[in-house]
Amino acid sequence: MVPPVKVDGGIGFEAKDAAETARRAEQAGYAGIWCPETAHDPFLPLLLAAEHTEHLELGTGIAVAFARNPLSMATVANDLQLFSKGRFMLGLGSQIKPHIEKRFSMPWSHPAARMREFVLAMRAIWSSWNEGTKLAFRGEFYTHTLMTPMFSPGRNPYGTPKVFIAGVGQLMTEVAGEVGDGFLVHGFTTEKYLRDVTLPALDLGLERSGRTPADIEVSYPGMVVTGDTEKEVEAATKAVKAQLAFYGSTPAYKPVLAHHGWGDVHHELNTLSKRGEWGQMADLIDDEMVQTFAAVGTPEEIPRIVLSRFGDVVDRFSFYAPYTADPERWQRALDGFRS
Repeated sequence: MVPPVKVDGGIGFEAKDAAETARRAEQAGYAGIWCPETAHDPFLPLLLAAEHTEHLELGTGIAVAFARNPLSMATVANDLQLFSKGRFMLGLGSQIKPHIEKRFSMPWSHPAARMREFVLAMRAIWSSWNEGTKLAFRGEFYTHTLMTPMFSPGRNPYGTPKVFIAGVGQLMTEVAGEVGDGFLVHGFTTEKYLRDVTLPALDLGLERSGRTPADIEVSYPGMVVTGDTEKEVEAATKAVKAQLAFYGSTPAYKPVLAHHGWGDVHHELNTLSKRGEWGQMADLIDDEMVQTFAAVGTPEEIPRIVLSRFGDVVDRFSFYAPYTADPERWQRALDGFRS
């Protein structure tokens, strides 16, 4: 039975583990795997994953767009699309200003407009390779007007990779609807915020490009609290509270809390984070907030909870669990999506 929602897994950064992790994910029945960019490169593990799997979809969740330029990103994405035989999904995110300027030493301005142009520039580059069109992209942030035969890989028999754009705010979400093949919902999102704020913004972008919701995939890494014993559930809840507190302290994510009337919690979390009092922040996340942000239940109950909340609006779902759990537990949850 084909599940109503594709369920994806994750892959770690250790190159020696990437191949085996991908093989296990494919055997378990996951539709795809996503590799994030934090302390390691997100592309290299996916190269190994592509070599050791046959049908598993492979995505970056996310790669930092503004740490690179459209040509460098277009090149590595095209290579992975070729090597994986058409299974690569390029998930892009903007990151935030301090990281782009102070960690990557790259320019930051108008992130939504820059992301839109970044994707359009990549598409122009891919068009020059696949259709032989003259490269003549001139934008506000990027200019690409030179492509000689020596530096063109030529036509990719598997076409261009799908481009997923991550967003929380209105403008970036509209950009995803306008120029993306997919939208990556942030894990710090609730059903109410998704339906009230995110999807209407996505629809605006789709309308702008003459498309409909059927033309874009929505992927959501949803927080999950699960376990087989009271001790396991308690540990999972503690970890999720800490993760929610970390996100909730960031000004970019304040609108999600404010949408539920929890704006004051953001201010308290932000103040504690500036003091470096990270250990106290999780205490501000109560059980109601955990239930609102996360699917809470036994492994067998998780599919029902997820599908009841998101089954009609999300195309892909992955388990966002900031804690260690037995793979067998996730297998039971995964199997529930197919029953």
